[in-house]
Amino acid sequence: MESPELSFTLAYFVFALCFIFTPNEFRAAGLTIQNVFASWLGSEDVGFIQYHLKRTSITVLVHSALPLGYYLGMCIAAPEKNLAYIHQVSEGWWAFLLLSVGLQLGSWTLVVYWSCWRWHQHPISRTLQAHARPPHPHWGSVASSVNTEFRRIDKFATGVPGARVIVTDSWVMKVTTYHVYLALQSDCHLTVTESRQHELSPDSASPIEILTLRVESINPAVSAFSIRCVCVCMTAPPNTTAHKPNRQTQKAPKAPAGTKLVRLCQAAGSDQESECQQCFCRPMWCLMCLGRWFASRQDQQRPETWLSSRVPCPTCRAKFCILDVCVVR
Repeated sequence: MESPELSFTLAYFVFALCFIFTPNEFRAAGLTIQNVFASWLGSEDVGFIQYHLKRTSITVLVHSALPLGYYLGMCIAAPEKNLAYIHQVSEGWWAFLLLSVGLQLGSWTLVVYWSCWRWHQHPISRTLQAHARPPHPHWGSVASSVNTEFRRIDKFATGVPGARVIVTDSWVMKVTTYHVYLALQSDCHLTVTESRQHELSPDSASPIEILTLRVESINPAVSAFSIRCVCVCMTAPPNTTAHKPNRQTQKAPKAPAGTKLVRLCQAAGSDQESECQQCFCRPMWCLMCLGRWFASRQDQQRPETWLSSRVPCPTCRAKFCILDVCVVR
């Protein structure tokens, strides 16, 4: 293999690999399916399910075009092989061209089939159909329910676009390159299958623990899937007690104010003052509402920083952390 051919092959292989398994550099440059086709995909916040129906379909088309793109690129990188003249190519290149064209035609046939059936046969639609039951009799009404919950600010979302874990009030979802896995919280149970601890992390100065959870539903039509969670280890100050919210505090509209912000934290291992400030407000919030306020002020793409971050008090704007939240008895 001559130098231009070898150079192009290596460069294209790296490009294709990075385009499929997108690194941060490609994502920062906008070389992703989500950015390139943003105008056609629309907004994920407006229609979560519709967005991913389109995203997975266009991903299949683009990824299946990569082998054909390599052949067309070789026509320019190695003109002496006469790859542009199909009747003159070798048997190996002829077979590769047929395979590339067949893969592209098969992908287009599949996506057109999904579209003609109004996405009823799409894998995501079939997953939603497995959850169809009153008051959601078909997959379209289930999709509307998922879209509504995804628009709420108190959802949990972690990971990069195309590879995320999302937890709403009723759903546990895993977004992958070609599919979206869903499980109804009331029907599923989680099992820890793996736990790994790391003393160093590029995103946190504290030790972290990576948990792999298996999500399995009692509904036999719902496929099980695995998710990963990153936990940041924090050390609470002495004499600090954590109280689990009872059933009443989870009903925010009817729960009485039961929390008070008291500055309890301090810079660990030093005499330096922490960033937290003393709040002088009287109890005005229940634990659930204050927790949702805290979550809404966080960076949704970096949940590993939530436990160590600080947010302003909803009333006086004094900064506090989770260690400052006290339950009023």
